[in-house]
Amino acid sequence: MRRGLELRTVLDRAIHQYYVLDAPEMSDAEYDRLFRELQTLEKEHPAVRAPDSPTHRVGAEPAEQLAKHRHRMPMLSLANAFEDGELEAWEKRIIKLVPEVADGGFHLELKIDGAGLSLTYIRGILEVGATRGNGTVGENITANVRTIPDIPLKLHGDDWPDELEIRGEAYFPLAAFQALNETRERAGEPTFANPRNSAAGSLRQLDPQITRNRRLRFFAFAAEASEDIAETQESLLDKLEGWGFRVAPHRSRVESLDRAKATIAEMERLIPTLEFEADGVVVKIDRISLHSQLGIIGGREPRWAIARKFKPEVAVTRLLNIGINVGRTGALNPYAELEPVELGGVVVSNATLHNMNLIAAKDVRIGDFVEVTRAGEVIPQVLGPVREKRTGEESVFQVPANCPVCGTPVVRSEDEVVHYCPNEICPGRVLESLVHFASSGAMDIRGLGYQRTNQLVSAGLIANPADIYGLETSQLTELEGIGEKSAEKLIEAIEASKSEPLSTLLFALGIRHVGVKVAKLIAARFGTMERLLEADTKDIAAIDGVGDTIAAAVNDYLAQDHNKTLVNRLATAGLRMTAEETWSGPLLGKTFVLTGSLPSMSRSRATAIIKAAGGNVSSSISKNTEAVVAGTDPGSKLKRAQKLDIEVIDEEELLRRAGTKP
Repeated sequence: MRRGLELRTVLDRAIHQYYVLDAPEMSDAEYDRLFRELQTLEKEHPAVRAPDSPTHRVGAEPAEQLAKHRHRMPMLSLANAFEDGELEAWEKRIIKLVPEVADGGFHLELKIDGAGLSLTYIRGILEVGATRGNGTVGENITANVRTIPDIPLKLHGDDWPDELEIRGEAYFPLAAFQALNETRERAGEPTFANPRNSAAGSLRQLDPQITRNRRLRFFAFAAEASEDIAETQESLLDKLEGWGFRVAPHRSRVESLDRAKATIAEMERLIPTLEFEADGVVVKIDRISLHSQLGIIGGREPRWAIARKFKPEVAVTRLLNIGINVGRTGALNPYAELEPVELGGVVVSNATLHNMNLIAAKDVRIGDFVEVTRAGEVIPQVLGPVREKRTGEESVFQVPANCPVCGTPVVRSEDEVVHYCPNEICPGRVLESLVHFASSGAMDIRGLGYQRTNQLVSAGLIANPADIYGLETSQLTELEGIGEKSAEKLIEAIEASKSEPLSTLLFALGIRHVGVKVAKLIAARFGTMERLLEADTKDIAAIDGVGDTIAAAVNDYLAQDHNKTLVNRLATAGLRMTAEETWSGPLLGKTFVLTGSLPSMSRSRATAIIKAAGGNVSSSISKNTEAVVAGTDPGSKLKRAQKLDIEVIDEEELLRRAGTKP
């Protein structure tokens, strides 16, 4: 009906004026009157309610659980620079890779300390809102996202792509966070530790009304396929503002790193005036065409951006003891047991000490007063001792000769700093392996965290991953703290994990050197666990991005009888043993490098064509490069290809080889 459209248009404009532009044109009373009219109209005529109706912001019915959402493109993490020297080293590295970076300029944006969100828009309408999760798979929180007032339910203008994924940060305004804690304190409820964790927790509520009442806000900073949308990061942010988003204030474009460093110092002085928490400045290469040339490190960190962190908060407390945790690979990881101290709004009683060599190098002693920080780390870390506070009663830490869990003599390779327990059935290793297997980055079995896993191991119910899939509700309800409903939910989560693809399983198994990216490469190449089991080290090492060391580790793991038995048991339990996408096609196993601007397509489109034909795209030239696909203004990669006598082809030849008509 026409009136419904009129009301939606007027209310949407009012929301944008109030929350995004901070320039309200309508009184609260008038807004409420029109909003109630729209609610009544939609109730009497349900067909009138559109996906972009402001009434969606009120919240939907509570969900029973949050469904998973696989991102179209991974949500990346940023490398950190804690001082100017590290920022300068970053610039030198990327200029060496792509000399054009020297003339690309930098764009500086405040790094909001909140929770990452991915927003999918189809034909301009908000379709899905999702958490970052592990970067590849997050949680669908669309109903909660719709309650955040400055996230447009419908994009403004008409110059947006039909399919678009916006990335940004949801945050808890400091005033709203303080007000919430004051309300909870008056009600006798525990207060929240800090805005960042509270924002993340608010987004994951099953009841959207709770999220709405928290009054979260949102800044947008990126868009999928942004190379096709804008030429620079600065113009991309302008585009995002035109579509109805808020972007972080105090952003700046500079021509040189020296100017960037001076501007970052100016931004740091703004912290007391901000309505949100910020822990640094994101430095990006402004020219977006250079982003794909620089590529991504390890499948998770873009080379074209880095976070210059502000000076971290440091606290001083006493080191009571140094404990040892035995990791899933057998690594002995030292940690500090501290006198509790508040740090960044959180009470800290444990902190990492990284490895035994650093304890000796920093001369950290039991009984020392030590400096502790959480800079760039979720887990606090010990910076070093405060030597002037020593009394002489402190004791030097001794590396244990035997595993503190199973008593097996500790080993250490000459070329490594880590000490290991070599006993594969060490209870410490078994427990950590099971925790890793069930973690959100791996099989994502919700409800099976460290404490619950430890409880199941102690009860003798599980000793390896295959045992998890034999658990029954009746066994779980016999354990302390597990009721019927909790047991059923855990069994459901275990059952759901069976559908995870082969790459996820390979990572979850905890094979040494096999991270998420390598697991995906291996799974994509072999397609099934059966084919991988038949492969030898040479076959695995032939995958671009794997190499001999990783291949040997994978082959050694799968060659051991007890691991073969484990894989067979998992297959019998019904776990998926196939890849999400297997390689096939005319470019099978061939690696290409893209450089320059192609005549009729973007790099993302060319990459998609190569992968669809079974090939692989790399950001750098190596001995495994099949050919370099060159467009106009190709840069240094063309010269390197010619020097190494690697074939150079154009867009038309690529399409011919891929079996795609130009």
